[in-house]
Amino acid sequence: MPRNLKEKYDPATAHSEANKKSQTLVPLEDQANIRKSTWAELEITGTIRNLSPNLFQMSHLTALHLKNNSLHRLPPDICHLVNLHNLDLSYNKLRSLPAELGELIHLRCWAFYEVLYFDPFQMYPHYTSYFYPDFHNFLELHLSHNHLRILPYELGKLFNLMILGLVGNPLNKDIMAIYSEPNGTQKLLTFMLDNLQVTTPTPPPRPWIPLARPTTNRATCIFTVMCYNVLCDKYATRQMYSYCPSWALNWDYRKKGILEEIQHYGADIINLQEVEMDQFYNYFLPELKVHGYHGIYSPKSRAKHMAESERKYVDGCAIFYRTSKFTLLKEHLVEFNQLAMANADGLEHMLNRVMPKDNIGLAALLQTTEQAWDNAQPDTPCVQQPILVCTAHIHWDPEFCDVKLIQTMMLSNELKSILEESAQYLKTQNINVLDPSNIQLVLCGDFNSLPDSGVIEFLGTGRVSQDHKDFKALCYKTCLEKILACDKPNEFTHSFKLASAYNDEIMPFTNYTFEFKGIIDYIFYAKQTMTPLGLLGPLSQEWLTQNKVIGCPHPHIHSDHFPLLVELEMVPTISAPINGIIR
Repeated sequence: MPRNLKEKYDPATAHSEANKKSQTLVPLEDQANIRKSTWAELEITGTIRNLSPNLFQMSHLTALHLKNNSLHRLPPDICHLVNLHNLDLSYNKLRSLPAELGELIHLRCWAFYEVLYFDPFQMYPHYTSYFYPDFHNFLELHLSHNHLRILPYELGKLFNLMILGLVGNPLNKDIMAIYSEPNGTQKLLTFMLDNLQVTTPTPPPRPWIPLARPTTNRATCIFTVMCYNVLCDKYATRQMYSYCPSWALNWDYRKKGILEEIQHYGADIINLQEVEMDQFYNYFLPELKVHGYHGIYSPKSRAKHMAESERKYVDGCAIFYRTSKFTLLKEHLVEFNQLAMANADGLEHMLNRVMPKDNIGLAALLQTTEQAWDNAQPDTPCVQQPILVCTAHIHWDPEFCDVKLIQTMMLSNELKSILEESAQYLKTQNINVLDPSNIQLVLCGDFNSLPDSGVIEFLGTGRVSQDHKDFKALCYKTCLEKILACDKPNEFTHSFKLASAYNDEIMPFTNYTFEFKGIIDYIFYAKQTMTPLGLLGPLSQEWLTQNKVIGCPHPHIHSDHFPLLVELEMVPTISAPINGIIR
């Protein structure tokens, strides 16, 4: 195989090299027993015209060499060999291929590289991460020198295919023209997937899971919160999501589905991540204003160093709120790179690992309106309950779990400061806030962290060990002791009493791609003053399995994340003013 994927595939050379391989030949008299084999590779050569059904029970095979035979057809049962990453059918007499060949999707192996480079927007060198396919495990399909006149569009589903041999077939000139172009295999696969008819039915509605009944004997505020990473346009590429048709990745297609989903659930507070600046101001904000929302937005920190023409494509976080239930008092931006810089004290890890990441948090200090309250007594002034809503998008790279944890810890400290500042501000507005604990908190976002991570342990329990594995044995102790409380000698803590609305028993994954499926999005709420009444359940696993949906985005699912939605009942922590006097 070529050592560099940019090398042009030469079928003649490949055929010659393939013949030099040391393969296991199966005598005809032993072929009845091949289903008992544990061989990883199998070669059947001769004048074979038909293949035994027993062959397709060998699902453990990774390579199947059937070249130099007299096969006129390939049985649809080939799809059962789910672990194949090398199938050689060259030099046969095939006139057609089964659509089921498109089911042979083998898991891509990735190699990790960390590279030092200079970012002109950050003005200092730092490390970044790249993932490349492991070249020893890519998919090969050799079909050269057969009698193929057409190819099934289902071949476009073989998104891991790196080598495709087609020469020596009387194929359509348009097909061969695409194939002959530089990077022709990938262009041909894209063309075929884009033209493959979508027969998958739309997924069934996600179920609503009731958790508790609302209170009826006292005033309460019931509101819904959504958290949704919408996958910004610049990340939705064929390189990243090659199992999805190009047209279904296109923003003009996806944005309509995303907005319809947001409007369908009609949350009172909507938290979005990966929203580009242009998308916020020219699409989401005007569209949602029509439906009674207003919103705030901030792009990631790099935007401030960019020209206007580039800045509008930087993604960031957005918070929308229903104006009939909430008013905005203040907004706050949390920039993790600025916090890292301010607290680094020359520490190399803070400067080289934490500071270069320009993720952000965005917080909105909201206040309830009269319409937000149920069961209020007649002629009683409404409670102007303050609530701080924060959404964040934490760094993505699994190799930087220390950065994720430190960003989250810095966020918690900033929220504490924001609450203290807000309490002082609210007192000047004649709102009965005795201390910051009277301001209720909802924290959500894409934390890019699994439930067993240090990030979620810290948020959910209020503490994390100073020697937690996610720190990667790097010494951040001195810096973090200046930022966070240390109630115990070996722990970092925060004072918020938070609970997660979702867990892995309710929602097995919030991010669903071919390479990764897991919970990384969360909604945390103040558990002492808020009660979840219900939440949106998971996407149907039966639909995913039956329709072989291996990853999202998908023509019917417009992001690689699923939106979370919870209904919360909030009791007041302040009293209502009477005649302008705080009680």
